[in-house]
Amino acid sequence: MGAQLSYLAIEGPIGVGKTALAELLARRLQARLVREVVEENPFLEKFYRDMRGYAFQTQLFFLLSRHRQLQEVFQSGMMMVEGALVPEQAVISDYLFEKDRIFATLNLTEHELALYYRIYELIKRDIPKPDLVVYLQARVEVLLARIRQRGRPFEADIDPEYLGTLANLYNSFFLHYEEAPVLIVNTDRLDFVANQDDFEELLRAILEHRSGRKFYSPRSRR
Repeated sequence: MGAQLSYLAIEGPIGVGKTALAELLARRLQARLVREVVEENPFLEKFYRDMRGYAFQTQLFFLLSRHRQLQEVFQSGMMMVEGALVPEQAVISDYLFEKDRIFATLNLTEHELALYYRIYELIKRDIPKPDLVVYLQARVEVLLARIRQRGRPFEADIDPEYLGTLANLYNSFFLHYEEAPVLIVNTDRLDFVANQDDFEELLRAILEHRSGRKFYSPRSRR
């Protein structure tokens, strides 16, 4: 990845394959993998049973946990390159810090959201912007199938309507996101885990994209 791409974030709705792609890329590019440990959130299981009752606790825990994790990553192992501090080893994260606002908008009440934003604005300045965001998309049916396949108990009864609303909010967020270049990838017919050709083509597209917003379409299967 070199100095040109020192921090890459993978994003997308629940079940789209963020962690799987981040792991593959980190292994291939010998990068430092930053993986969100979702199961550490003590409120998450309760949230899926009672979204209204546990939304704020769940959201605040994720916000502060992500902030702490990324702050620790970028406070260690840094070096100066052309007058800017960059990681000595490239960083690949399976989440984008700013995406936390998507879930906050969906899950919190007006008053909770106002308090959330006060905290968010105070801490967001500590987190650097990525050199590239890879935004993975998929239809709700595909997301649900992948969620069932990975078998997390607390996700077993996730509401398809909630998932669809979340996917739409992701689309809206990245339609207006200007903080870093974005590669938008539809994964409905893409299997970068089991199909090596799919992974190699996607990797090439990631390494070549450096500015603006681009939609990636895999070549037709032969």
